[in-house]
Amino acid sequence: MAAASGMVMKERGQEMNQPETPSAAVLVIGDEILSGRTKDSNSGFIADTLTDLGIDLEEVRVVADRKQAIIEAVRALSEKYDYVFTTGGIGPTHDDITADAVAEAFDVSIDVDPRARAILEARYKNTDMELNAARLRMARIPDGAELIENRISGAPGFKLGNVHVMAGVPAVMQAMMDAIIETLPASAAMLSETVEAGRGEGDVAALLETLQADFRSVRIGSYPYHDGTRFTTRIVLRSRDASALKAARAALDAALETG
Repeated sequence: MAAASGMVMKERGQEMNQPETPSAAVLVIGDEILSGRTKDSNSGFIADTLTDLGIDLEEVRVVADRKQAIIEAVRALSEKYDYVFTTGGIGPTHDDITADAVAEAFDVSIDVDPRARAILEARYKNTDMELNAARLRMARIPDGAELIENRISGAPGFKLGNVHVMAGVPAVMQAMMDAIIETLPASAAMLSETVEAGRGEGDVAALLETLQADFRSVRIGSYPYHDGTRFTTRIVLRSRDASALKAARAALDAALETG
């Protein structure tokens, strides 16, 4: 079947007029996240991993276990970013609908995949667990997808287009992410400098605005907090250009000293 209308099927190695720095999004799927019963740690792990690779994580979105919501989010994020990473909803229960939603988002069929079935059969062969209909749901893979290895529990994730579909259990997701890393390009690492302003955010806002205008290749963020005595500000400078970062840090230090 053809890809959904408007869907961008971005593949590594193709000439896609990608920006010099690849972009990414994370889609967290699950009612348990939105209800607060489960705290999301997966997006933070993915963010750390992508930062180490020099890939910019630009959006994290959370949706419920609703097929249409997942379809719409997958389509929107896939079209907007170079890489999309989903977590949650690929287990054996009735509400694990991510695989079906991703298949529909890309307008492809889905069924039990012989490769995934073989993995599960081998996994359960010498155990007292039966590869029943529920567990076999974890072998349902959209047509044309590549499998993502799962060294923890066997049931694979998959990659379809530029969307990487992973489990929601943190240990399993992390194992899948370790496998994905080998397929992602390494860009220039993001460098950072942290400066304690020693004063409130309102006292440094004007100088930070001027500094940002002077150093456009450096991202400047201000993070107010209470140090136990007073409100103060931590300033973080981030850039892939080491010389620009060094110059911005020097300019900031000088401005804080004189201001």
